[in-house]
Amino acid sequence: MRIITKIALASALALSTINASDVLATVNGVAINKDYVNNVLKAQGKEFDKLPKEKQKEIVNKLIERELLAETAKKAGIEKDSEYKKALENFKKDLLIRVWMDKLYKRTLISDSEANDYYQKHKDQFKIPEKIHARHILVKTEDEAKKIIEQLKGLKGQELKEKFVELAKKKSTGPSGSKGGDLGYFSKGQMVKPFEDAAFALKKGTITTKPVKTQFGYHVIYVEDIKPASVADFKDVKQSIIAKLRQEAFAKKIKEAINNAKKDAKIESTVVDLNNSK
Repeated sequence: MRIITKIALASALALSTINASDVLATVNGVAINKDYVNNVLKAQGKEFDKLPKEKQKEIVNKLIERELLAETAKKAGIEKDSEYKKALENFKKDLLIRVWMDKLYKRTLISDSEANDYYQKHKDQFKIPEKIHARHILVKTEDEAKKIIEQLKGLKGQELKEKFVELAKKKSTGPSGSKGGDLGYFSKGQMVKPFEDAAFALKKGTITTKPVKTQFGYHVIYVEDIKPASVADFKDVKQSIIAKLRQEAFAKKIKEAINNAKKDAKIESTVVDLNNSK
């Protein structure tokens, strides 16, 4: 959708309406206003007033220099130069296409009902895999892991969790030890397989009864919570569906416009096979 070069963008933005109250600088009577600067910054997701003062000065200085260079180029007669005229014609075409595409995109709208219809027919795309919230205690030897398991045997509920957190902070050599061994929520495919297999085999509120060996050492695992596999709610994915359908509809309109234009156009090419071009 963004068929535009940096020079095209800069030239197009020069069309911004001048607001005298927002003038940041003038160069030989030519105003550089805040609306213009914000249009330049929009592509970067920035806003002039929210930038640090030093950054604001840097931007305005660059635009002052740009205006001075433009005047210098004019005085050098570049506006009459054949290369400039060719580049300007190409720029006009790019700008013409860009403005037309922007307007077409704004008119390409997707309703909530269209999005919901897509959601209902493609729920498999919005599946959320089973996730577990686990903690672990990592030690160097199997004997150490067995001793920890012995200390935890017979404990249940909050008592088990508190003791596990206490031992993780004291004994775990892993980076999560200071957090009571907390690994947060994760789904299958995010942990090394021996650890994953053991963790996902546990029920909520239970620990591994045997040490789990991985390349990192020996683990004692505690599953704090389980979130079963589910499908994301429509409200949580609606905007992403609308964006997807809108882009697809927009691309289809562009393709249709090109095909319609080709029907009435006289095109000759020594490079492109027009009968089979896509």
